[in-house]
Amino acid sequence: MKKIIMAAMCCSILFACTEKSYVEIYTTTADKTITMQKDSVLLVARSGIEAATNIITLHPEEKYQEMEGFGAAITGSSCYNLLKMAPEDRTALLKETFGTKEGYGYSYIRISLGASDFSLDEYTYCDKPGLENFAIHEDDKRDLFPILKEIKAINPDVKIMASPWSCPKWMKVNNLKDLKPFDSWTSGQLNPKYYQDYATYFVKYIQAMEQEGFKIDAVTVQNEPLNRGNSMSLYMTWQEQRDFVRDALGPQFEKAGIKTKIIVYDHNYNYDNDKAENHDQGQYPLKIYEDENAAKYIDGAAYHAYGGEKEELQTIHNTRPDKNLYFTEMSIGLWGDGYSFGKDLMWNMREVCIGTINNFNKAIIMWNYMLDDKHGPDRPGGCNICLGCITIDSNDYKTMDKNSHYYTMAHLSKVIKPGSYRIKSEGETVKGIHYSTFENPDKTYSIVLLNDTKENQAITVELGDKAFNYNVPASSVISCIWK
Repeated sequence: MKKIIMAAMCCSILFACTEKSYVEIYTTTADKTITMQKDSVLLVARSGIEAATNIITLHPEEKYQEMEGFGAAITGSSCYNLLKMAPEDRTALLKETFGTKEGYGYSYIRISLGASDFSLDEYTYCDKPGLENFAIHEDDKRDLFPILKEIKAINPDVKIMASPWSCPKWMKVNNLKDLKPFDSWTSGQLNPKYYQDYATYFVKYIQAMEQEGFKIDAVTVQNEPLNRGNSMSLYMTWQEQRDFVRDALGPQFEKAGIKTKIIVYDHNYNYDNDKAENHDQGQYPLKIYEDENAAKYIDGAAYHAYGGEKEELQTIHNTRPDKNLYFTEMSIGLWGDGYSFGKDLMWNMREVCIGTINNFNKAIIMWNYMLDDKHGPDRPGGCNICLGCITIDSNDYKTMDKNSHYYTMAHLSKVIKPGSYRIKSEGETVKGIHYSTFENPDKTYSIVLLNDTKENQAITVELGDKAFNYNVPASSVISCIWK
């Protein structure tokens, strides 16, 4: 009997010593012949591998920003389209998107605090004057809540960011000099006499959503505060956001015990400085941070990529490394030369995904999870040529086309887990290879890499005494994860 036991123990030890480690690899090509195709390669001793043309070495001892998540905006239009689908089709899609094991593990969504330019109507939660009239709008109860509940059932840890497109109209004035009532959803400014009321509005919203089972992890003070022209909009300078956060929103959150993060700005890298009235709005977040009585309430700033360059994130980080950075919106659409899956896959992964992460951004959210083949539903005066991450056919609400944004977010969320850290990596690579590397909370490691060249590229990835080789297809994205 002792011999049998000893033999079994030896076999177990031998198996443990010879058990092979694999790297999971997911690939999407610009020609769309491959999308998130799974492959695997052996993780082997570094000394026994022949290095490829491109060598990337990871240094997990040097960590940068903590990552919070990746995903898309669940707008009113997205909810409308999702609810038109057969329940089993919708569930299958949401499991693929948000499932953390078999799915892609999207981990962050953005919703509108009130209506947006992709809602079925214009509204806030207090359209009748007086905060005693505050109530979550029926459109949200009908459309948004069922979708959020289904997503949370699939991924209970998904984070939610909320952004207002406008305050209630009765709080608006034409400008801060004349202070005349401004009865329009488009443009206008927040009357300073309603700062406290508007802060209470935020508090009531967060508490109401909490009661429904939806924790709001972060709010931005205003979507695109320097854009007067959206179908629902509110013009809000850095001076106004500073005063509103310092004197009303921050203190009220503190008093109510609300831990929801306050995020300022939420607009383009270039501060829309092509408009004359925005000439003093450059470095918007930094100007707010100069007032420490406001800055103490602020977690960080959010950016969009419709104007300017991603390197602005590095500038903001270098000046205030204690404040976080978020990327909250980018849409695809038919403007310019029109939409191309391959072209946008390459651009978006280079500029928005890997590009912003390597400039200290910690979360990425794309605009509009799902729109129909008519680019909607959309609001008059809003974008009528936008595309969602997914386009669904309004003839059957079953046939769908998953666009580039869907896959760029999948490549990130599949291998970069919430709570991971970007880590130092360096290498000798040809021009056109872009990458970022991470250590996950479970001590797995990951790399997301873009081959923005017309040739297949052989890469070697090294970590400690282990390494792996892989041949990356031309014009493609790969995501790798290993233990």
